[in-house]
Amino acid sequence: MTKNSMILLVEDNPDDETLTRRALAKNGLANEIEVVRDGEEAVHFLFGEGRFTERDTSIQPQLILLDLKLPKLDGIEVLRRIRADERTQLIPVVMLTTSDEEQDRIRSYSFHVNSFIRKPVDFSEFMKAIQQIGMYWLVLNEPPIS
Repeated sequence: MTKNSMILLVEDNPDDETLTRRALAKNGLANEIEVVRDGEEAVHFLFGEGRFTERDTSIQPQLILLDLKLPKLDGIEVLRRIRADERTQLIPVVMLTTSDEEQDRIRSYSFHVNSFIRKPVDFSEFMKAIQQIGMYWLVLNEPPIS
């Protein structure tokens, strides 16, 4: 694991947040998990806007777990803004969603999502999926040096 293993979890469902935190902690995969509840808050966090104006934006997440269906700005719009800015364009983004719509997958990949994963409904499958995501993106993957 790299020294910066902060994960930005963009999730409006408290149950999914709890499960994600539990799965990552159980596997020792994240030193820090920042949670924001909607798309607008995610953009503000990443770019030091709104209530995050004091945040050091030179420290960015190693991974963004992004829900597709969010209040204020949906996951596609958040992804579009992440990829449009040189400060964030290389951060790995995993779209986590309940959607099985082909159009959602196509739109996500058209804005260069790194991975599109449907959230398993089953608790143990959800835990396994999060563990595998964390293991790949935080341990095995070698991100570009920023």
